[in-house]
Amino acid sequence: MQRRHLLTAIAAAGLVPTLRGARGQALAKASLRLKWLPQTQFAGFYLAKARGYYAAEGIDLTINPGGPNLLTENLVATGADTFGLSGGTDSVFAARDKGLPVVCVGVAHQVTPFVFVSRADGPVKTLQDFRGRTVTAWFTGANYVLLGMLAQAGIKASDFTLQPQQVSVTPFVDGQTDVVTATVYNEYYTLMTRMGADKLRRFVPEDYGVTFPRDALIVSEATARDKPDLVRGFLRASIRGWRDALRDPKAGVDTVMAAAPTLDRAAQEFMLTEAGKLMVAGAAARDGLLWIDRDAVRSAHDFLLKYEVIKKPVDLAAAYDRSFLDAIPAADRLA
Repeated sequence: MQRRHLLTAIAAAGLVPTLRGARGQALAKASLRLKWLPQTQFAGFYLAKARGYYAAEGIDLTINPGGPNLLTENLVATGADTFGLSGGTDSVFAARDKGLPVVCVGVAHQVTPFVFVSRADGPVKTLQDFRGRTVTAWFTGANYVLLGMLAQAGIKASDFTLQPQQVSVTPFVDGQTDVVTATVYNEYYTLMTRMGADKLRRFVPEDYGVTFPRDALIVSEATARDKPDLVRGFLRASIRGWRDALRDPKAGVDTVMAAAPTLDRAAQEFMLTEAGKLMVAGAAARDGLLWIDRDAVRSAHDFLLKYEVIKKPVDLAAAYDRSFLDAIPAADRLA
């Protein structure tokens, strides 16, 4: 135990590459590719690294930021990154549908983290009003959810204009688009700040019987098969980091802002609070952080298959492997 605390302290000082793990083994180099740039949506991973939790598991982890032109699934499938935080269950389905050998080993957000937003006084008041309108969505998973929701309402992709969403929500604020996609912890905060919550109308997937767990942790099939101890150690350390971040939000925000000092602190505090709600929702309240809710995964899969967003069934047993989480005691998974 003293050795573990010593490793944690030294790792926090930035000396991890020269250390050995808690059992004396050389640290295994690995990387985590995020789905976006540093922000408190990923606070648990940053805090776990800063406090030496990965080093204590024998892992020398590099956290690589994502970006608008990076697909985590591709980078993990090709071995460019060891672990990845992908779009979510929907993007894992799409990756498997394309034959990419990725496996989901944990899910951060247990319910859909984004909403589709129109103006409260504008022409889009129901799903039927999407016809003939211009809508923007991220083509990394949110587009699949939107297409499925609208297909359920009898609206085809050809009935409206769907455009890739850029980083800024300014086109929507300026009236250039009718509907914009917003995560509840990020873009929606910006929209409320710039326009006022009373000026916005939200289309929430859960209101239409649709739930898509998001922020899926993925590895390649080769890593899952050949390095199970690495995967289990990564999950244990990540859960420790997230438990700390949710119990001590200031530490979570401080650690992320140390990596990205220009971030707006108020926005990052809001983000961590809202992301935390998503992480302990649903089955995670009982089964713990990063839980893979097989019923929710199956429901999302069947929904997208029914509306032909994915073209053929995905082998869910191969795509979602909960055995690594099952190896962690339930009490250690709880927030």
